[in-house]
Amino acid sequence: MAASVLCRRVPGLRYLPVSRKDFTQAQLVPVKPQEETHGHEGEKDVFQHQEASPQGGYRLHYNPSSYHPFAWNSTTSLSQTDNGEDEQSLYARAPSFWQRSNLHSVSCSRHICGSKSTLLDLALNKGSEPERPPVAPSHRKATPPDVKVDPRAFLKCRPVYASMTLDLSRRPQPIDWEETVSVLQKVTVCKGSMKPSDVSRFLAELSRSHPDKMALVRSDQRFVALLQDSVEHLCLFTPLQLLDVLQSFVWLDIPSAHAVLGQYEAELSRRADQMTLHQLLLAADLWRCIGRQVPEFLQHLYESVRLNLGQMGVPELVQLLYIMGESRQCSRTLIPPMEKLLLRHVQQLYPEEVGAVCLGLFKSQTSISEGAVTRIVDKAQSFVGEMSDFAMVNVLKFLRFSYLYHAAWLDAVAREFPGRAHVMGVKGLMHVALACSAIHYHNDNILLAIAERVPSLVPHCRSKDACKLLWSFGTLGFLPARSPSFYPSLTEALRRKKAEFQRYPEHLLTGLLGLAFVSQFPQDLIAFALSPHFVSLALKSTQMELKKDLFTLDGVVALELPQWSGPRLSCELREEVKEMLWKFAQSDLCQKPEVREAESALQDLLGGEQFVVKRMILPHTRSIDLEVHFDSTGQPIPVNPASHTATLSQDNSASKNPSHQGWERMNVGVTITEQLLAQLTNTTKPREPFSPAATVKPPPVPGLRSVEGGRLFDTGLDLTTDIIKSLAKPCRRGSAPQDSKGTVKLAIQVSSRNHYCCRSQQMLGLPAMKRRQLKLAGYRVVELGHQDWLPLLRKSRAEKLAHLHCKIYNSL
Repeated sequence: MAASVLCRRVPGLRYLPVSRKDFTQAQLVPVKPQEETHGHEGEKDVFQHQEASPQGGYRLHYNPSSYHPFAWNSTTSLSQTDNGEDEQSLYARAPSFWQRSNLHSVSCSRHICGSKSTLLDLALNKGSEPERPPVAPSHRKATPPDVKVDPRAFLKCRPVYASMTLDLSRRPQPIDWEETVSVLQKVTVCKGSMKPSDVSRFLAELSRSHPDKMALVRSDQRFVALLQDSVEHLCLFTPLQLLDVLQSFVWLDIPSAHAVLGQYEAELSRRADQMTLHQLLLAADLWRCIGRQVPEFLQHLYESVRLNLGQMGVPELVQLLYIMGESRQCSRTLIPPMEKLLLRHVQQLYPEEVGAVCLGLFKSQTSISEGAVTRIVDKAQSFVGEMSDFAMVNVLKFLRFSYLYHAAWLDAVAREFPGRAHVMGVKGLMHVALACSAIHYHNDNILLAIAERVPSLVPHCRSKDACKLLWSFGTLGFLPARSPSFYPSLTEALRRKKAEFQRYPEHLLTGLLGLAFVSQFPQDLIAFALSPHFVSLALKSTQMELKKDLFTLDGVVALELPQWSGPRLSCELREEVKEMLWKFAQSDLCQKPEVREAESALQDLLGGEQFVVKRMILPHTRSIDLEVHFDSTGQPIPVNPASHTATLSQDNSASKNPSHQGWERMNVGVTITEQLLAQLTNTTKPREPFSPAATVKPPPVPGLRSVEGGRLFDTGLDLTTDIIKSLAKPCRRGSAPQDSKGTVKLAIQVSSRNHYCCRSQQMLGLPAMKRRQLKLAGYRVVELGHQDWLPLLRKSRAEKLAHLHCKIYNSL
């Protein structure tokens, strides 16, 4: 793929350190669209464009400074950028945008076959070229000015890559315009008598024209005629000549949507079984350089790989994974043998090859076994200091996709990354933060290094970068006081990028929720996000479901901004989303064993179903709680009227039989301290103050009917008179929040490890925000922590009741 270089004034020069009044900068304007998308759930970029990389800047096979700042100069050469590595970017709506910017596409309601129609298409394509409009800066996918990205750096690791890839840094030596004109004249002279070799040779000579003259070459009628001759000779080309022509198309900057390319794709697909594995990989790489998606040809490539696994060495495997990633697709039948090859060759990979493997698996959304992922990351961890920034970030992306917590790798990154952060670009920093948030890894060294670097890079931030940084830091609970300039600088970036949110509404909601996690509420942006126009725009989005994000933001406003006078969601939309979330909760969250056991045990503890209600107290936080109420004397109050009515007759009959009093009738007002609970669950009989002579049989209450042999728990501890006296002591009441009627409302949360950062007691953003807002709503939060409650699921009923009693009454 080639690119046009335009000189234009750079907007916003006040943000550049060395700007001046008449400063202009050469900018790379991509003109290669990709017509077909191959993503995972609409979460992949679909366009691959071009980047600039200084010649000779890569000295080591495995340590390029892929994310370091660079200055554009006249020696810059072309290579491929890596703009499709993220999940929330151009997808379903992208083709229409690139269709407008692609001046070589022709829309027609009729389907015309034959070579004459091809010639007509060529002429029409040629005619539109001089009217090429500039690509809008906010939507241009060129390399950001603060970084240099070289996703093909791994090709320098081994010489054998040269036989199956095109080195874009080695453009043919340009010829003078007079020589170009001479070649075009020869095309006219030889018209009608050219052989396939002549067509291939003329195209190769024309591809050596100066890049500034390529537009003139493509618009020349003689060149159009030469393309027509190439189509007529397609079936006569040898495989090598076909590849030579395709390579010429790369240097000629033929648009990826050009009609002639479809003919070549069909011919290469037909000839796939006649080509070697290296030739197929080279053809796939040339299509990649042109920027055209060729799914039919790739299916032939994957089939050839499956039939020739014995020929697959390290370079072939790495290049295949690179092609898979850039095409956003992978044959499912190829995954098992490819995983075996990876495991066989993983120890032979160079650092940049490990990065390329991880990026290919990430972009193609290819899932492999956890053991295979671990082996790859083990290899990366063994030489993390030798990896480029780009390769290290790619490993983190793959960990994010695989949702694997690899402690040794993350610890190595925590040591290595802070020393590199000050020279990395904003995209690399964003992906590091996003990976840490996805796998719930909170490391102060990493977060502080990013927070210190980002404010200086804000002028280069895309809306996606700013919003995902806010989301990641908010999710990990990075408080504003830790870095006073981090959140304000990114919030200001959102204001400057407001126009982009018309195209990507999901980004704004992502950023605002990240800010809300840490109690930051930019009211102007929130008002914009909840405005009728923006809500309508977000609801029309086909890329992803945004109703829940809007609902969450609206709920945040209701609780955190009581004086809010700005726009809110309509009641109808709120009820719709609330019902949708509750249906999901009923089918998933409410059915979890730990939740059902906690609900049942609470009902036994407090006296029946009417005292416990399982519901979404704050629906916008997308989780459930067990709600119980107490009066000012510590007696439970019914909160579930329906259940209370249904069990009223049972309670009346039970009251006639004192021997069947419930657990709550016996234990209301009893304090079970942690010390007492430790005594109750001790596996050895304490010597004091208990004595074997004091052992008594427990009373026949429903909550303890399973107790046998005079034991309260299955731990060897006898229920003695001393313990009974201790259980009968009245409890000391605390100062829980009460409403005007003296009612104490408890929200009992059954937490999981996904509510916390790994190896930490740091709560993640959404659960922390929910806990804060429950307190604002007048609730006292009681947590049944996963570290305590999950092990109790395997214990006796009495132990669960004792634990709940301790938690509930100690919180009052």
